[in-house]
Amino acid sequence: MATVIQKNGIKSLSNGNGLVHQHHDLQDLNGYSEMVNNIETHQLTEQPVISDNQQTEEPEIDIVINNVVCSFSVRCHLNLREIALNGTNVEYRKENGMITMKLRRPYTTASIWSSGKITCTGATSELAAKVAARRFARCLQKLGFNVRFNNYRVVNVLGTCSMPFAIKINSFSERHKEADYEPELHPGVTYKLTTPKATLKIFSTGSVTVTAPSVAAVQAAIEYIFPLVYEFRKERTKEEIEALLAKKRRHSNEAEAQNNRCEIVEEEDDDAEAEAVSDKDWV
Repeated sequence: MATVIQKNGIKSLSNGNGLVHQHHDLQDLNGYSEMVNNIETHQLTEQPVISDNQQTEEPEIDIVINNVVCSFSVRCHLNLREIALNGTNVEYRKENGMITMKLRRPYTTASIWSSGKITCTGATSELAAKVAARRFARCLQKLGFNVRFNNYRVVNVLGTCSMPFAIKINSFSERHKEADYEPELHPGVTYKLTTPKATLKIFSTGSVTVTAPSVAAVQAAIEYIFPLVYEFRKERTKEEIEALLAKKRRHSNEAEAQNNRCEIVEEEDDDAEAEAVSDKDWV
Protein backbone atom coordinates (compact mmCIF):
# COMPACT_ATOMS: atom_id res chain seq x y z
CA MET A 1 0.00 0.00 0.00
CA ALA A 2 1.44 3.38 -1.03
CA THR A 3 0.29 6.90 -0.36
CA VAL A 4 1.53 10.22 -1.67
CA ILE A 5 1.27 12.87 1.03
CA GLN A 6 1.55 15.81 -1.33
CA LYS A 7 -0.31 15.03 -4.53
CA ASN A 8 0.89 16.55 -7.77
CA GLY A 9 -1.69 18.89 -9.26
CA ILE A 10 0.05 19.42 -12.60
CA LYS A 11 -2.29 18.87 -15.53
CA SER A 12 -1.26 16.87 -18.56
CA LEU A 13 -0.09 18.77 -21.62
CA SER A 14 -2.36 19.19 -24.62
CA ASN A 15 -1.59 17.26 -27.78
CA GLY A 16 -0.82 20.45 -29.70
CA ASN A 17 -3.41 19.98 -32.42
CA GLY A 18 -4.25 23.67 -32.34
CA LEU A 19 -0.62 24.52 -32.98
CA VAL A 20 -0.45 22.19 -35.96
CA HIS A 21 -3.40 23.92 -37.64
CA GLN A 22 -1.64 27.24 -37.29
CA HIS A 23 1.27 26.03 -39.43
CA HIS A 24 -0.75 26.20 -42.65
CA ASP A 25 -1.62 29.84 -42.02
CA LEU A 26 2.06 30.77 -41.57
CA GLN A 27 3.48 28.95 -44.58
CA ASP A 28 3.14 32.02 -46.83
CA LEU A 29 5.38 34.11 -44.57
CA ASN A 30 9.00 34.05 -45.65
CA GLY A 31 11.11 32.15 -43.14
CA TYR A 32 8.68 32.48 -40.25
CA SER A 33 7.05 29.06 -40.56
CA GLU A 34 10.32 27.23 -39.90
CA MET A 35 11.07 29.53 -36.96
CA VAL A 36 7.64 28.88 -35.40
CA ASN A 37 8.10 25.12 -35.81
CA ASN A 38 11.42 25.27 -33.96
CA ILE A 39 10.01 27.41 -31.14
CA GLU A 40 6.93 25.22 -30.65
CA THR A 41 8.97 22.01 -30.75
CA HIS A 42 11.34 23.46 -28.16
CA GLN A 43 8.45 24.42 -25.86
CA LEU A 44 6.74 21.03 -26.14
CA THR A 45 9.95 19.20 -25.30
CA GLU A 46 10.81 21.42 -22.34
CA GLN A 47 7.48 21.32 -20.50
CA PRO A 48 7.35 17.55 -19.83
CA VAL A 49 10.89 17.68 -18.43
CA ILE A 50 9.82 20.32 -15.90
CA SER A 51 6.82 18.29 -14.83
CA ASP A 52 8.94 15.16 -14.41
CA ASN A 53 11.36 17.04 -12.16
CA GLN A 54 8.50 18.34 -10.06
CA GLN A 55 7.03 14.88 -9.76
CA THR A 56 10.32 13.41 -8.54
CA GLU A 57 10.43 15.99 -5.78
CA GLU A 58 7.08 14.87 -4.38
CA PRO A 59 7.57 12.63 -1.32
CA GLU A 60 6.08 9.17 -1.67
CA ILE A 61 5.64 7.12 1.49
CA ASP A 62 4.97 3.38 1.47
CA ILE A 63 2.79 2.23 4.36
CA VAL A 64 3.28 -1.43 5.21
CA ILE A 65 0.49 -3.19 7.12
CA ASN A 66 2.21 -5.73 9.35
CA ASN A 67 -0.68 -7.07 11.40
CA VAL A 68 -4.48 -6.91 11.48
CA VAL A 69 -6.15 -8.21 14.64
CA CYS A 70 -9.83 -9.15 14.52
CA SER A 71 -12.24 -10.88 16.86
CA PHE A 72 -15.55 -12.68 16.49
CA SER A 73 -17.83 -15.06 18.32
CA VAL A 74 -19.33 -18.41 17.34
CA ARG A 75 -22.21 -18.19 19.90
CA CYS A 76 -21.74 -21.70 21.28
CA HIS A 77 -19.67 -23.49 23.90
CA LEU A 78 -16.49 -25.07 22.56
CA ASN A 79 -14.94 -28.23 23.99
CA LEU A 80 -11.25 -27.41 23.84
CA ARG A 81 -10.14 -30.96 24.51
CA GLU A 82 -12.20 -32.27 21.59
CA ILE A 83 -10.74 -29.59 19.31
CA ALA A 84 -7.22 -30.50 20.43
CA LEU A 85 -7.81 -34.21 19.72
CA ASN A 86 -9.65 -33.93 16.41
CA GLY A 87 -8.53 -30.60 14.97
CA THR A 88 -5.55 -29.92 12.72
CA ASN A 89 -2.75 -27.38 13.26
CA VAL A 90 -3.85 -26.79 16.85
CA GLU A 91 -2.01 -26.42 20.13
CA TYR A 92 -3.80 -26.82 23.47
CA ARG A 93 -2.51 -24.44 26.12
CA LYS A 94 -4.26 -25.77 29.18
CA GLU A 95 -2.57 -23.34 31.57
CA ASN A 96 -4.09 -20.43 29.62
CA GLY A 97 -7.44 -22.09 29.04
CA MET A 98 -7.25 -21.62 25.27
CA ILE A 99 -6.32 -23.28 21.99
CA THR A 100 -4.25 -21.78 19.17
CA MET A 101 -5.12 -22.79 15.61
CA LYS A 102 -3.12 -21.80 12.54
CA LEU A 103 -3.90 -21.38 8.86
CA ARG A 104 -1.41 -21.39 6.02
CA ARG A 105 -3.42 -19.24 3.58
CA PRO A 106 -3.80 -16.56 4.73
CA TYR A 107 -1.04 -17.07 7.27
CA THR A 108 -2.87 -16.34 10.53
CA THR A 109 -3.20 -17.62 14.09
CA ALA A 110 -6.44 -17.86 16.08
CA SER A 111 -6.78 -17.93 19.85
CA ILE A 112 -9.89 -19.92 20.77
CA TRP A 113 -11.60 -19.88 24.16
CA SER A 114 -14.26 -22.27 25.43
CA SER A 115 -16.77 -19.41 25.67
CA GLY A 116 -16.80 -19.15 21.87
CA LYS A 117 -14.75 -15.98 21.59
CA ILE A 118 -11.99 -16.11 18.97
CA THR A 119 -9.19 -13.65 18.23
CA CYS A 120 -7.36 -13.81 14.90
CA THR A 121 -3.91 -12.25 14.33
CA GLY A 122 -1.30 -12.20 11.57
CA ALA A 123 -3.30 -10.96 8.57
CA THR A 124 -1.88 -8.15 6.44
CA SER A 125 -5.17 -6.67 5.24
CA GLU A 126 -8.73 -6.34 6.47
CA LEU A 127 -9.98 -8.60 3.67
CA ALA A 128 -7.49 -11.34 4.54
CA ALA A 129 -8.47 -11.05 8.21
CA LYS A 130 -12.15 -11.65 7.44
CA VAL A 131 -11.37 -14.55 5.10
CA ALA A 132 -9.24 -16.14 7.84
CA ALA A 133 -11.94 -15.61 10.47
CA ARG A 134 -14.58 -17.34 8.35
CA ARG A 135 -12.22 -20.23 7.65
CA PHE A 136 -11.55 -20.71 11.37
CA ALA A 137 -15.31 -20.77 11.95
CA ARG A 138 -15.71 -23.30 9.16
CA CYS A 139 -13.02 -25.53 10.69
CA LEU A 140 -14.90 -25.53 14.00
CA GLN A 141 -18.17 -26.28 12.26
CA LYS A 142 -16.63 -29.29 10.55
CA LEU A 143 -15.71 -30.60 14.00
CA GLY A 144 -19.42 -30.75 14.85
CA PHE A 145 -20.03 -27.50 16.72
CA ASN A 146 -23.14 -25.41 16.10
CA VAL A 147 -21.22 -22.38 14.89
CA ARG A 148 -22.76 -18.96 14.20
CA PHE A 149 -20.39 -16.34 12.75
CA ASN A 150 -21.22 -13.26 14.83
CA ASN A 151 -19.82 -9.99 16.24
CA TYR A 152 -16.95 -9.76 13.77
CA ARG A 153 -14.86 -6.60 14.02
CA VAL A 154 -11.33 -5.40 13.38
CA VAL A 155 -9.75 -4.66 16.76
CA ASN A 156 -6.32 -3.31 15.90
CA VAL A 157 -4.08 -2.58 12.91
CA LEU A 158 -0.30 -2.22 13.03
CA GLY A 159 1.37 -0.28 10.22
CA THR A 160 4.88 1.02 9.62
CA CYS A 161 6.40 3.53 7.23
CA SER A 162 9.71 5.28 6.68
CA MET A 163 9.88 9.02 6.12
CA PRO A 164 12.22 10.23 3.33
CA PHE A 165 14.35 11.99 5.95
CA ALA A 166 15.66 11.60 9.50
CA ILE A 167 13.91 13.37 12.39
CA LYS A 168 15.21 15.51 15.25
CA ILE A 169 13.08 13.85 17.89
CA ASN A 170 14.48 15.95 20.75
CA SER A 171 13.35 19.20 19.15
CA PHE A 172 10.09 17.59 18.05
CA SER A 173 9.20 16.46 21.58
CA GLU A 174 10.06 19.89 23.00
CA ARG A 175 7.82 21.69 20.50
CA HIS A 176 4.82 19.35 20.81
CA LYS A 177 3.78 18.88 24.41
CA GLU A 178 1.49 15.96 23.57
CA ALA A 179 4.56 13.98 22.50
CA ASP A 180 6.00 11.72 25.19
CA TYR A 181 9.74 11.09 24.93
CA GLU A 182 11.60 9.08 27.58
CA PRO A 183 14.97 8.05 26.08
CA GLU A 184 15.80 5.98 29.16
CA LEU A 185 12.74 3.80 28.59
CA HIS A 186 12.17 3.87 24.83
CA PRO A 187 14.24 5.19 21.90
CA GLY A 188 11.21 6.67 20.12
CA VAL A 189 8.69 9.43 20.71
CA THR A 190 5.13 8.35 21.58
CA TYR A 191 2.54 10.59 19.95
CA LYS A 192 -1.17 9.92 20.57
CA LEU A 193 -3.93 11.22 18.31
CA THR A 194 -7.61 11.50 19.14
CA THR A 195 -8.86 12.17 15.59
CA PRO A 196 -8.08 9.78 14.03
CA LYS A 197 -7.61 7.56 17.05
CA ALA A 198 -4.06 6.28 16.74
CA THR A 199 -0.78 5.90 18.60
CA LEU A 200 2.46 6.65 16.77
CA LYS A 201 6.03 5.72 17.63
CA ILE A 202 8.44 8.14 15.93
CA PHE A 203 12.15 7.29 15.69
CA SER A 204 15.13 9.45 14.82
CA THR A 205 15.84 7.36 11.70
CA GLY A 206 12.53 8.49 10.19
CA SER A 207 10.72 5.24 10.89
CA VAL A 208 7.16 5.60 12.18
CA THR A 209 5.04 2.82 13.70
CA VAL A 210 1.28 3.35 13.87
CA THR A 211 -1.33 1.47 15.89
CA ALA A 212 -4.92 2.28 14.94
CA PRO A 213 -8.38 0.64 14.77
CA SER A 214 -8.40 0.40 10.95
CA VAL A 215 -6.20 0.67 7.87
CA ALA A 216 -7.84 3.98 6.94
CA ALA A 217 -6.97 5.38 10.37
CA VAL A 218 -3.34 4.32 9.90
CA GLN A 219 -3.12 6.21 6.62
CA ALA A 220 -4.88 9.27 8.10
CA ALA A 221 -2.44 9.30 11.03
CA ILE A 222 0.56 9.24 8.68
CA GLU A 223 -0.89 12.09 6.64
CA TYR A 224 -1.47 14.05 9.86
CA ILE A 225 1.99 13.56 11.33
CA PHE A 226 3.95 14.20 8.12
CA PRO A 227 3.80 18.05 8.13
CA LEU A 228 4.62 18.07 11.86
CA VAL A 229 7.81 16.04 11.57
CA TYR A 230 8.77 17.69 8.27
CA GLU A 231 9.77 20.83 10.19
CA PHE A 232 12.34 18.80 12.16
CA ARG A 233 13.86 16.87 9.27
CA LYS A 234 17.61 16.31 8.95
CA GLU A 235 19.94 14.57 6.55
CA ARG A 236 20.55 10.88 7.02
CA THR A 237 24.01 9.49 7.66
CA LYS A 238 25.59 7.00 5.29
CA GLU A 239 24.92 4.11 7.67
CA GLU A 240 21.25 5.07 7.99
CA ILE A 241 20.87 5.22 4.20
CA GLU A 242 22.38 1.76 3.79
CA ALA A 243 20.15 0.35 6.53
CA LEU A 244 17.11 1.95 4.90
CA LEU A 245 17.91 0.46 1.50
CA ALA A 246 18.33 -2.98 3.04
CA LYS A 247 15.00 -2.58 4.83
CA LYS A 248 13.25 -1.56 1.60
CA ARG A 249 14.64 -4.58 -0.22
CA ARG A 250 13.41 -6.83 2.58
CA HIS A 251 9.96 -5.24 2.50
CA SER A 252 9.75 -5.57 -1.28
CA ASN A 253 10.55 -9.27 -1.05
CA GLU A 254 7.94 -9.72 1.67
CA ALA A 255 5.36 -7.78 -0.38
CA GLU A 256 6.04 -9.94 -3.42
CA ALA A 257 5.58 -13.10 -1.37
CA GLN A 258 2.39 -11.66 0.13
CA ASN A 259 1.03 -10.86 -3.33
CA ASN A 260 1.63 -14.43 -4.39
CA ARG A 261 -0.26 -15.66 -1.32
CA CYS A 262 -3.10 -13.21 -2.01
CA GLU A 263 -3.44 -14.53 -5.55
CA ILE A 264 -3.84 -18.02 -4.14
CA VAL A 265 -6.40 -16.73 -1.63
CA GLU A 266 -8.40 -15.05 -4.40
CA GLU A 267 -8.47 -18.27 -6.40
CA GLU A 268 -9.77 -20.15 -3.37
CA ASP A 269 -12.33 -17.51 -2.37
CA ASP A 270 -14.93 -18.80 -4.83
CA ASP A 271 -14.63 -22.31 -3.44
CA ALA A 272 -14.73 -21.00 0.12
CA GLU A 273 -17.84 -18.93 -0.51
CA ALA A 274 -19.60 -21.86 -2.16
CA GLU A 275 -18.69 -24.05 0.78
CA ALA A 276 -19.48 -21.49 3.46
CA VAL A 277 -22.82 -21.50 5.18
CA SER A 278 -25.46 -19.08 3.89
CA ASP A 279 -25.94 -15.73 5.65
CA LYS A 280 -29.06 -16.81 7.50
CA ASP A 281 -27.16 -19.71 9.03
CA TRP A 282 -24.39 -17.43 10.30
CA VAL A 283 -26.67 -14.90 12.00
